[in-house]
Amino acid sequence: MKLVEYPDREMLAIDLANLLAGELNQALMTGETASFAVPGGTTPAPIFDALCAADLPWERVHVMPTDERWVPEDDARSNARLIRDHLLVERAARAEFISFFDGSPRPEEAAEPVGRKVAAELPLSIVLLGMGQDMHTASLFPDDPRLAEALDPDAPPVLAVYPPSQPEPRLTLTGPVLTGAMSVHVVITGEAKRRAIEEAERIGDPMRAPVALVLDDATVHWAE
Repeated sequence: MKLVEYPDREMLAIDLANLLAGELNQALMTGETASFAVPGGTTPAPIFDALCAADLPWERVHVMPTDERWVPEDDARSNARLIRDHLLVERAARAEFISFFDGSPRPEEAAEPVGRKVAAELPLSIVLLGMGQDMHTASLFPDDPRLAEALDPDAPPVLAVYPPSQPEPRLTLTGPVLTGAMSVHVVITGEAKRRAIEEAERIGDPMRAPVALVLDDATVHWAE
């Protein structure tokens, strides 16, 4: 695990946005398009607020969530809503968005068509992940009965999951998609998450600490 520390969250957002813009530009120099998977939640919003103004050929960038709560996109808990409000604005409004939520009553009904869209983007150019204090990442939760299936090397690109600790089902990118990305970043803030990610690295078992799946090759960005 490569850990990068920042003096404050504002500097983290600015520096990481610049780094991601550079990686997207590099990916676009070597390929027709770049695929960019990003989390929801409050932590990445300031990063998106800075990144959306980057001078890039955004029309060639394909953005997708790393996971999605199975709620309508106008719901406050929708990852798509946060991504649209904070990233897909200004210059980045030209990017193509691959939505996971399609209005189906249950996420498993969308898993196959969404999986085909994701498969067409593999390997992902860049993945930006968050992490919870329970050491979950994307919607790979330690208490989920389908975690082993999601981590399997032969897992489909996306999987419907029902974590008992969460109020709604979800659709998530699976382990092989995350580990197969060309570049992986994890962003965390606060002492509790710093301790959690160090514990995940110590444990090293994705079945107990799912974020451990990516730590060997990821850069972790942290500010208090």
